[in-house]
Amino acid sequence: MPELPEAEHTRRIFERLAVGRRVAEAHVADDTIVFEAQAPAWVRDRLEGRTIVGAHRRGKYLWLALDEGPHPIVHLGMTGTLRFKGDEPLVLEASPKETDRAWPPRFTKLRLVLDDGTELAFTNARRLGRVMFRDDPPAEAPLSRLGFDPLTDMPTVGELEARLARRKRAVLKGLLLDQKFAAGVGNWIADEVLYQAGIDPRRRVESLSREEVARLHATIRHVIHSAVAVDARKTHFPDTWLFHRRWGKDASARTHDGRVIEHIEVAGRTTAWVPSVQR
Repeated sequence: MPELPEAEHTRRIFERLAVGRRVAEAHVADDTIVFEAQAPAWVRDRLEGRTIVGAHRRGKYLWLALDEGPHPIVHLGMTGTLRFKGDEPLVLEASPKETDRAWPPRFTKLRLVLDDGTELAFTNARRLGRVMFRDDPPAEAPLSRLGFDPLTDMPTVGELEARLARRKRAVLKGLLLDQKFAAGVGNWIADEVLYQAGIDPRRRVESLSREEVARLHATIRHVIHSAVAVDARKTHFPDTWLFHRRWGKDASARTHDGRVIEHIEVAGRTTAWVPSVQR
């Protein structure tokens, strides 16, 4: 599933290719689930002729500031991606399937043609992503309900400790996945952070020491900033990361230094962890 680094990658595509450009054509799929019950003509009327003046992100959500509202918000869902014609698509896991290079891509829900000929396509195979319109995106749901963004407004160690204290009975893995707590952290990031911090994902927040909170804070920053620094390109993640070996519930899975990786369910999600490291 796309998480914060993939969403930031997408925002940067918008910023580089679309900001300052006018939408010449908007090709909209007839899908009232993805477009919040809005008909294609309604969506098209709110995009065609508009100039994109900004590209923003909070957590896993992106929104484009137009010269006139309402403004579109995009959530990538489980398998959604933003593609541009002639790109090299991101992969979401360590062992990707063969890339579909057709244009427009399969499962395209929205394709924008800009005034310089650039084409952008939002794909959504499982229809779990959303395109929605708001007059003031940051002040309205769903963005207004999100917690801190670890890339753009990471709290201090003291602030993080205070936020954790308000959720002290929560299971740590589940809390990290709660978008109202930390926007943009998904399953692989939560597992990576807890592995690198050496903390058992099943622990309750109230059991954390101050030293562990400081370690958790530093590790969240490190994982997020490292993934964003390589533009979410998975082959560029450090070889020591759990990410490269966490997939598929493989009973023979080992870390880079040979430690056993186990798969359990925590907070309703499959969780990869290393018992010999995480306490």
